[in-house]
Amino acid sequence: MPHRDLHIPLTDQVVHFAAGAEDAGQRLDLFLARHLPQFSRNYLQRAIYAGAVQVRGVEGPREKLRPNYKLRPGDVVELRMPEPPPEGPLPEDISLDVIYEDRWIIVVNKPPGMVVHPAAGHWDGTLVSALQHHFDRLSSLGGPVRPGIVHRLDRDTSGVMVVARTDVIHAKLSKQFSRRRVEKEYWALVQGVPARDRDVVELPIGRHVQHRHRMSTAPGSLRPREAETFYEVLQRFEQAALLRVLPRTGRTHQIRVHLAAVGHPVLGDRLYGGRAEVRLRELLPSGWFTHPGGPLDVRLRGRVLSQERFDRLQRQLDQVVLARQALHARRLKFLHPESRQAVEFTAPPPEDFRRALELLRLGVDASDPQRRF
Repeated sequence: MPHRDLHIPLTDQVVHFAAGAEDAGQRLDLFLARHLPQFSRNYLQRAIYAGAVQVRGVEGPREKLRPNYKLRPGDVVELRMPEPPPEGPLPEDISLDVIYEDRWIIVVNKPPGMVVHPAAGHWDGTLVSALQHHFDRLSSLGGPVRPGIVHRLDRDTSGVMVVARTDVIHAKLSKQFSRRRVEKEYWALVQGVPARDRDVVELPIGRHVQHRHRMSTAPGSLRPREAETFYEVLQRFEQAALLRVLPRTGRTHQIRVHLAAVGHPVLGDRLYGGRAEVRLRELLPSGWFTHPGGPLDVRLRGRVLSQERFDRLQRQLDQVVLARQALHARRLKFLHPESRQAVEFTAPPPEDFRRALELLRLGVDASDPQRRF
């Protein structure tokens, strides 16, 4: 089944290549890379997974193509030509929240909704484009598409990121990340209330067998790698909790996958089981409503809530507060690659996260028995 989720932009041009005796046993992706040198092998692999490639043999079309398919004499490879990837992102005048900068590094607070670097379907509006506009020097080790980028955050995850300005600094920072010497602290609002005050999740993470854009802890996932995540409960609410999370490894989607695996997906995380859109009424205590899905109980007015706040909340009950995963990279600690001194940077959560937390805490603050109705 083609993986349409890869969003490879395709043209209307279709090309055919016949495999001869000399091509027998060659991988499909290598065969295509030899005939189409203008595309990287990685890009062609993604095109194969996206369903842009078909192979017709003597006995008919080959099913379930993968990049490692071994060609046979007589195979005809049909490719719907993908659009060429851009050579590199263009600078764009996008505002940046710069926490710190010097001759060697830049530390930014990435907003939710911003893609770090260009990828299929996201060619502009990226953090890289903003960095190129504001800074005249970024490292080149990440290639033309990822200048300065040492590590990444998911598009809808906000928070602290460090960017390298020279190749030497980039290499030193990368070594710290790979050797797990960087301390990364996240805040997460999760569904449900963990029973333990703190715990460690140790589950290997691999690519989901059926959904290539997802990661999985399930047995049989593709190329699983060890992963370890520590979490601590900072505050409990009726149906949610605020967690402090310290990932000890750096796998793709690690925090989101691990928290979902232990039954507490991040609020707003549609990919891993959290409610895709979290409305205001879902963050307030259930006992405040006359019935499920109904209005606030009028006995709250003037006793538990001021009249002004009661009226405002009543009007906003179906307002969407969170439309993305409530995950924020709050703190980053590492050795400055030039001075070798420990440095630490923090960033406050963005407005939607703070709003959700304020509403959750409203129920806790108003739970004094003397104020209940």
